[in-house]
Amino acid sequence: MTATMVTGASAPSRDALDRLARFGWRGGVAVALLLSLVSFFLVGYFTAYWRNADMDFMVIYNALAMNDGGAQVFFDHPAYLTILSVKSWFASLHRLGLLDAWTLSAIPSPADRAGFDAAMTSAVHAGRIAALLTASAIILSFACLARRLVSDWRIAILAVTAFAFSGGVQMHLRILRSEMIAASFCILALMILIIVARRAGPWRPAAVGLAAALCVLGLENKVHAILLIAAIPVLTLPFGNAASASMPFWRTSRAWAAVLIAAMAALASAMTAWPLVAAGFDPANATAAGLKPLLLGRFGVYQLALLGVIAAGMIGFARLWRVSAAETTAAMLAVVAGAGLGLLALDLSYDINDVVVVLNPLEKMITYVDAPEAAGSVTGAIGLLLSGVLGVVRRYTFVLQSSARPAVFLTWLIIPGIVMAWRRGDRQAALQATLLMLAAVGIDTLGVRRGLKVEYFVFTDPLIILAGMVLLDRLSDLRFSRLAYPIGAALLVLHVGISQAEPVKMALKRKGPEDVCAWNGYYMPLMALPWCAPSNNVPRT
Repeated sequence: MTATMVTGASAPSRDALDRLARFGWRGGVAVALLLSLVSFFLVGYFTAYWRNADMDFMVIYNALAMNDGGAQVFFDHPAYLTILSVKSWFASLHRLGLLDAWTLSAIPSPADRAGFDAAMTSAVHAGRIAALLTASAIILSFACLARRLVSDWRIAILAVTAFAFSGGVQMHLRILRSEMIAASFCILALMILIIVARRAGPWRPAAVGLAAALCVLGLENKVHAILLIAAIPVLTLPFGNAASASMPFWRTSRAWAAVLIAAMAALASAMTAWPLVAAGFDPANATAAGLKPLLLGRFGVYQLALLGVIAAGMIGFARLWRVSAAETTAAMLAVVAGAGLGLLALDLSYDINDVVVVLNPLEKMITYVDAPEAAGSVTGAIGLLLSGVLGVVRRYTFVLQSSARPAVFLTWLIIPGIVMAWRRGDRQAALQATLLMLAAVGIDTLGVRRGLKVEYFVFTDPLIILAGMVLLDRLSDLRFSRLAYPIGAALLVLHVGISQAEPVKMALKRKGPEDVCAWNGYYMPLMALPWCAPSNNVPRT
């Protein structure tokens, strides 16, 4: 009997999750952050300061200029929070005596090549540290919410690893771009909504308001976030269950007092934010920013339609999962309050160009389509859409078109997993995963028009990861399969390895900085570069 006990104790667990999550919950998160830090310093921090000039230079130039009392000049999409955070980071480092090159006037003339290079290197290094800290904070936030999304912490830690070592996150933790904050804020909002959709609570409307604020803040950093925001009302619908029904409080007369408080908060927020809304939709301001109305010759049409979709989604969820009228009304008012508060962030450093771009995201996005004339007609738009779908399918196979995107390997398991869940009768899980995958494919399809660069993966990789979490949580018996551990281990190795492909490629590039000369005059009008001739102020295309 003793021998049997010893043998049983020493035999490896048949549960693949035990073997894949060896470090525990906190240890697993710490390992993911530590490996990311090692990667950051090996291939990122010490890379030439001009290597990722698009967008490092654009963000840093604006931070330097604004710290010097100047105005923001970059409004493309519009990187508002990224620029403000780097501006504040530089000022804080300067106050601590850690950064001299914190203003534009502190950068030596390009005639002093050694001084210029040293100053810009220190500024870019400081910016890269800011990117690392931002990515680390987002990974930790993702981890906290992932732990509450699934019943098994081991599934959550695998999701955190997949997220931390997704191609987009690994790229963004060493460069300054707008996508990381924009996409992650919307993904975190979606995760919050899924959590509160599954279990009712007295503060659920407040959580919905927080999600709305995060979405608006994400939109303020990159207009492409509008695509994720539009998908969220549909994505959350199938995540309800018996525990989603309103708590007793929300079915009493006292609940309407809470609704009244929510109404007052929504009214105050809306009234305070209204001048921003009016300015953003003013045709004169939008036209001056180079935008043309997308529908019916008027600005604000599809934005109203989106508000209708959000309201319909909330009412639909309430009907499906027995949410009371009082709680639904309070949640709708919380969305108004949260969105208004998020919009007020634009007053931190007000510029009408930021306001116009944020409130008219599709008009701005269409200016970057590789064939804007075709996108303006129905047949042309259909053609672009079909070619985009084909491009996504090719990329998801990896064989037909490879990329530094390890999340595509997860789709090879998710699609069969959806079929398996459906055949087993767990159609709700199958529907949840299907909608998440369709949202990823749809957003990627539109991203193909901009080349679906590795930086854009942060918008859709998390959706793929969430789909995998949903399925693995429901198909829990698969972890005892004989092939579960070797497949899981191979995926982990592939995931971590391929996520480093683009950073390594960037670090090993031999090409010089001359490409910057095509746009530096437009985006950096007061900073000459030593390797560029006098600028011609041509915008980047």
